[in-house]
Parts: sequence; C-alpha cells; structure tokens
Amino acid sequence: MPETQITCALHEEHMATLALLERLESLLGRNAPAVPPNASAPIVAAVLRDFADAVSLEIATHFAFEERALFPLLDDEALTAMLAEEHRAMLPAAAHLADMARAALACGFDPALWRGFHAAAGDLAGALAAHVEKEEMALLPALDDALDAEADGRLAMDYAAEH
Repeated sequence: MPETQITCALHEEHMATLALLERLESLLGRNAPAVPPNASAPIVAAVLRDFADAVSLEIATHFAFEERALFPLLDDEALTAMLAEEHRAMLPAAAHLADMARAALACGFDPALWRGFHAAAGDLAGALAAHVEKEEMALLPALDDALDAEADGRLAMDYAAEH
C-alpha cells in the first residue's frame, strides 16, 4: 500500500485508469470486431468520452510528471528507462485511439473505424494495464523508500497543481 502523499495520488490515478480500462474492455467484449456498437448509446458514448478525456487530461500529464519530477529521484535507471520507453510507446497509440473515439462520438462507428478501434483498444488496454502493474509493484515502493516528508509534500503539491 502506498505510504507517501505522492504515491497515494499516483495509486488513486492508477485505480481510476484500471476502472476505465475495464469499461473499455467490457465495450469490446460486448461488440465483436465486425459488429460496430451505436456510438450514441449512452453507455458507449460515456466510455468513448471518458477515454478520450483521460488520454488528454490525465494519462499524458501523469506520464510527463513521472518522467520530469519522479524518475530523476530514483537510482534504478533500468526501471525508469523501461517505464519511460513504455510511455513513449503508449502515448501516441492512446492519442490515436482518443482521436478515433472522438470521431465515433461525432459521426458514429462505420465498420472500418470500429475494427481499427477494437484492435487498437484491445492492444492499448493490455499494455496500459501491464504498465500500471509495473508502476504499482516497482515505482511506487521505490518512491516511498526514496522520499522524505518535505520532498513528498512538495511533489504532492506540484502534482495536484498539474491536475
């Protein structure tokens, strides 16, 4: 369980991300790649909107803060390099998927858009869930060990200011 203010904040975001991924995967599971859902149906529209918002308002900010403010505090270069590389791989994929979600919200899913969205969402959901698990198991405990109360308080305030 996270011990510092900043790791508690990151943990809460991780749990929110996993909950959103569950909703996204549920949408994928209810609709085969060849059968587009009605993007204007309330439950579908909510998932699409929430995912697009999360990419632009939360995930990118979360990744940037980790790389800028947290990774330099750790002595584990292998861990931070791996996580940063995953960030670089996932952000463009997430942004593209968010664009597809916005297009579906505006015009609905045609068969090609849905097939592309279905495949990309499945790939991203798996990668992002695995990434969250790595951060929960390795990054957060390392930060709990590395931070004193003063640094933790400063980082928590900086993080809150960015959200």
